[in-house]
Amino acid sequence: MGRVVRPHGVRGELSVEVLSDAPERFAPGAELGVGDPDGPEPLEPAVIRAARLHLGRLLLSLEGVEDRDAADRFRGAWLSIPVASARPLDPGEFWPHQLVGLAVVDHQGRQRGRVADVVPGAAHDLLSVELPGGASALVPAVAALVTVELDAGRVLVDAVPGLLPEE
Repeated sequence: MGRVVRPHGVRGELSVEVLSDAPERFAPGAELGVGDPDGPEPLEPAVIRAARLHLGRLLLSLEGVEDRDAADRFRGAWLSIPVASARPLDPGEFWPHQLVGLAVVDHQGRQRGRVADVVPGAAHDLLSVELPGGASALVPAVAALVTVELDAGRVLVDAVPGLLPEE
């Protein structure tokens, strides 16, 4: 749903980068998990006490988080909902966590790298591709360039000149 950027003020509010397209998820009383959804530790349950917009950023208050010190421990944490609570996806839509780790392959069958992250963008998301040798490249996640084959564990990318460096 989002990522905690930093504490805001002295009353325990959290400045949040919203990643959800469903703003009602941040309603008071909503339950969420805090932490790394792909990490080894279970998510910490939390309940939203209040939410408000401030200078283009969402400010959240969580039950039990009363001051800046308590809020600071959430810095950088992901805010998630259970998969069962997620809205159904349309054909061709994917959750970012489904793409991370997939092989990136061009239409000639050459493996070009692996999806390391999905970066939200203003017009469209970007796939951060970890290339062989440790470098990275950003690939626009648009249907004209990218085809996701989730069952095959790969993302097909058109070999547009300059998009992915040649080996």
